[in-house]
Amino acid sequence: MSMPVAKSADETPATELTRRLAGSFYQGYAYAYPHKTAYRPLTPPRQLSEIWSAEPKQALELYVHIPFCAMRCGFCNLFTTVNAEADAAARLLDQIAHEAAAAARALGPAQFARIAIGGGTPSYLSTDELARLFAIIAERFGLTPQAVTTSVEVSPETVTAEKLALLRSLGIDRISIGVQSFDDAEARALGRPQRRAVVETALAAISAAQFPVRNIDLIYGGRGQTPASWSATLEAALAWQPEEIFLYPLYVRPLTGLARGADTITAVDIRRDLYRAGRDRLLAAGYQQINMRCFRRATPHPPRHDAMTDGTLGLGCGARSMTSAMHYSSEYAVGRSGVRDILAAYLARTPDSFAQAHFGVALSAEDQRRAHVLRALLEVSGVSRASYRLAFGTELDDDMPQLDLLVGAGLAENTADTLRLTAAGLERADVIGPWLYTAEVNLRMESFGWR
Repeated sequence: MSMPVAKSADETPATELTRRLAGSFYQGYAYAYPHKTAYRPLTPPRQLSEIWSAEPKQALELYVHIPFCAMRCGFCNLFTTVNAEADAAARLLDQIAHEAAAAARALGPAQFARIAIGGGTPSYLSTDELARLFAIIAERFGLTPQAVTTSVEVSPETVTAEKLALLRSLGIDRISIGVQSFDDAEARALGRPQRRAVVETALAAISAAQFPVRNIDLIYGGRGQTPASWSATLEAALAWQPEEIFLYPLYVRPLTGLARGADTITAVDIRRDLYRAGRDRLLAAGYQQINMRCFRRATPHPPRHDAMTDGTLGLGCGARSMTSAMHYSSEYAVGRSGVRDILAAYLARTPDSFAQAHFGVALSAEDQRRAHVLRALLEVSGVSRASYRLAFGTELDDDMPQLDLLVGAGLAENTADTLRLTAAGLERADVIGPWLYTAEVNLRMESFGWR
């Protein structure tokens, strides 16, 4: 299994980096620091009004999590469930309305820069349920997709022309579809039984709806995949000329379907070679690399949905809220029974309970600096020393001298006021990210009780 490699108590940053560079290129996907496995029950619970009182609120992200899927993919460790009760989605929306009302009261005056609807699978909701979700957002926050960039995730099995027409009429400007592979056998090996014909039908409907930004997610490194079959999947995706393509390396994580099997990653780990082939093909096709995973077609007016924001307000069971000093969410699980227990507890909450955060982690001053650096460094644009100075009142090089090790190893370079990863550094983003975790966060992650 691909899990982050912990640091030893007596290791220096230099020896740890050397050890990590000698290992796999795939040691941990650091998309948000710290990971939810570092969260714990908050005793006593924290008032949302207290958490948000001193936070900048001029450019927030609103994230809504829909924890339902038509099927659970073998690689998936996201908070989601299948075979939900018939009224589960309606009850979830009732609770999101209560949660949104509590959050709006706690935030007070606030402005949002973007909306993201993820999961799970948002397109699992019916057309009427999707309309209700956006009505809740508008009622509680005075916020509509026409005003800010808005992204919705869909799957080939549950997206329909009717749902897409509604989303486009509401002003949604980005649709992301999880395809993973255009090869039916490879998709089955990933624990995602799907037919290419269904995928192509969904992509045709998305294109016909004329969303400004269409994203296709692909996964490389699964059992049976070869350079030739990966190339074929890339060409199939490129034929649709999507504005974005995400290339994800396969990870096999605890309690997922693939973790129960054997030989789930290619017998000889060729993920690095497949990444390089994918990167080079997309660059040759006119795409710009945004980070290790994201590639965007060059346009005169690039989308802004990945711009830095002040913080994230999460709604829905499984959503994560992030301020500079506190991250909080519902509890986290991957296994079927754990997810269902947490979802049942969420659906049973009283409206008043949403005024408090019950599960999360307080970020130390050091954690706050590392979260800022991780978020920026793993992007092609890199870490701005001026932005760091503005955020913390100190100098990046004084606070984190270990970053010089990346320059010495050829993994990063200094350009004017910016520290950014080289091509060699970008392809090792899943090594560099875990290297920047603090020892305390590592210990919390290692002691997490998986369920």
